[in-house]
Amino acid sequence: MIKLRKIEPADLPFLYQWENDASAWADGANHNPLSQQDLRDYIASTTGDIYKDGQLRLVIEESFSPQDGLTIGCLDLFDFDPRNRRAAIGMYIAPEYRGKGVGHEALKQLEAYAFGFLHLRCLYAVIATNNTPCTALYRSAGYTPSSPLPAWTLESDAVIWIKNHN
Repeated sequence: MIKLRKIEPADLPFLYQWENDASAWADGANHNPLSQQDLRDYIASTTGDIYKDGQLRLVIEESFSPQDGLTIGCLDLFDFDPRNRRAAIGMYIAPEYRGKGVGHEALKQLEAYAFGFLHLRCLYAVIATNNTPCTALYRSAGYTPSSPLPAWTLESDAVIWIKNHN
């Protein structure tokens, strides 16, 4: 069992480690190391309100073990378009928790919030074609491959995976 929550100052060590995981840079928008001060400033400036910030970062916490409350990943809603009611999804799961259903459960909870509370009509993710685990996650969660993006990154082509809510 996991839960999603707003980012807090105590999350700084995890964010610092994850944002500086160069192996994940090819799949995200970050292409350089971030300092602890960069992340402190981000945490201090974010309101947790997607309408004010234009994005939302949620922390994924494990809540099914003796270590209840252990931070194990984060989810982002970004490229938020309130008029057309859509947003992009970014996800990072700590390596030791990958392949254990955490991403699937986090995605389900994010969708419930985005579609049910924010009343978004569309969520999407841009996924590199060589990111097999991520592709499998979004396919199993009911997302549909939409637009191919040839030569999207230096490492790979990509595909936009979309889920619409009517």
